[in-house]
Amino acid sequence: MKQNFTIRQGALDGVEAFLSVARHRSFRRAAAELGVTPSAISQAVRALEERVGAVLFIRTTRSVGLTEAGERFLTRAKPAFEELVAASEVARELGQRPAGLLRLTVPPAVVPMLLEPLIASFCQAFPEIEVEVAANEELVDIAAEGFDAGIRLGQFIAADMVAVRLTPSFPLVVVGSPEYLHRRGRPERIDDLRQHACIRMRRSNGSIAPWSFVSGKKPIEAVVSGPLIAHDFPTMLGAAVEDMGLAQVPEPIAAGPAKAGKLVRVLEAFAPMAPGVFLYYPSRHQVMPKLRAFIDHVKSRPGAADKTQMR
Repeated sequence: MKQNFTIRQGALDGVEAFLSVARHRSFRRAAAELGVTPSAISQAVRALEERVGAVLFIRTTRSVGLTEAGERFLTRAKPAFEELVAASEVARELGQRPAGLLRLTVPPAVVPMLLEPLIASFCQAFPEIEVEVAANEELVDIAAEGFDAGIRLGQFIAADMVAVRLTPSFPLVVVGSPEYLHRRGRPERIDDLRQHACIRMRRSNGSIAPWSFVSGKKPIEAVVSGPLIAHDFPTMLGAAVEDMGLAQVPEPIAAGPAKAGKLVRVLEAFAPMAPGVFLYYPSRHQVMPKLRAFIDHVKSRPGAADKTQMR
């Protein structure tokens, strides 16, 4: 059955005028309620009747009444319009104060390292905001997937995003367990990795990431091999702790196990610097109060940097 898109287009135009006239049984009182002229109300109702294809009011010099079509239209239109008004009020409240559901997509490694203390203090400061954290190593389209913001390493953030720094830059370190290094020896040069079991990561595009190093100021990529391919840094770190081989991970992730003596850093002279972790979102012109509150909370942390546009 063919739909009549002429009726659908602008179908809400004149509905508020119709409901006011139906409530007051007067074009003049409806005009006073809505703050317009009686002729404007009359034109809006007439246009609505033309789109609907039926006369909605019986007009005389003394009174205004509803036709049968008008009665049926009122029965369906009144509750629907009231729902739209209520929906507008709910949306307006979320647009004016920090409240509602804040959805964030983050890599799993960031959750214990950074997000848990940040979220705890934020939820205490803004009890009307619910926070949903989706731990996902893959890069997602935050707008298409319904997220308010994301958290990622700086080099993985698209150029059109607005970014807020969460951490300083940090090195990517190669670590291994004392037991593994005792068994296989400690690598002293990048080429020594050919003789080692290296735990690798598969990127979201399906490729295996090479290991990155610097020699002087020259960047070097090393293709390594080993018994395990992971999809996230925590898995790589856990495998290294369990003596499976060497892993290259962000230094803040390895700091705890290294301090506890479970991991040892190697090849430190060749460690490259990663730009750090950033909160990012699509546009500074579309920031809801709940996200603005989170951004301000992030920037109020000791040592936090100002917002930076990633280009």
